[in-house]
Amino acid sequence: MEEYLLEAREELKRLEHIIYVSLKYTRTVDVIINALNRMVGTFDNIIEAFLEKAKEEGKIESLPKSPALRAKRVSEIYSDDEKLQRYLHFYTFLKTVLKAEPEKRQEYRRHVTFIVPLEKSTAEIKIDNLTYAEKYMHEFLQYARLKILGTSEEDEDEF
Repeated sequence: MEEYLLEAREELKRLEHIIYVSLKYTRTVDVIINALNRMVGTFDNIIEAFLEKAKEEGKIESLPKSPALRAKRVSEIYSDDEKLQRYLHFYTFLKTVLKAEPEKRQEYRRHVTFIVPLEKSTAEIKIDNLTYAEKYMHEFLQYARLKILGTSEEDEDEF
């Protein structure tokens, strides 16, 4: 379990680099898509850790093969955890955005925008949205560490 959380932390470091370095010099939708893919990778690792914990506790016998099935299984196992359900909803949103055909606005400018038409609305992803999402991802990792290992990263940094 812990190795998945460590890999999720490494993915977050890569995400930070993309947002705070790569986007500073290369303001393109491709870099935004790369950042979204890193977020999905982080989610995949954390979901894997939740499944390993469930397997260890005897709640499941085997792990589902596809990432979508894994997320659905975690959602079913921890159906009473509203906070986790919100995180999983965001994961589903990210997967939906990445599947859509992107539209671009103001590429190579500060306000580069990745526009995605959704079923009932339109999502516009900008650099500022990514910084908020990155903070949200850090919160999710902290929450997952607390739920899975019973400790947070801040506890370990004190030692």
